[in-house]
Amino acid sequence: MSEHHLLSEEEALVVLDKLKVERDKLPKIKMDDPAIQYLASIHGEVKEGSVIKIIRESETAGEFIVYRLVIKG
Repeated sequence: MSEHHLLSEEEALVVLDKLKVERDKLPKIKMDDPAIQYLASIHGEVKEGSVIKIIRESETAGEFIVYRLVIKG
């Protein structure tokens, strides 16, 4: 199971700078994805352009972190 976290704009900017990537180059996740709907139920509206941090467990890599850009579904 993976954990999804909505990053604040400040957190997103730090991640983008650290990864040296432009926001629109991140892999995408649609607003109608169930994980985004769940985050919206906790945080309120998740806006297009938001960055989501996803933490996955891996037998070989341990904890694996990926980031996704929220797009219209």
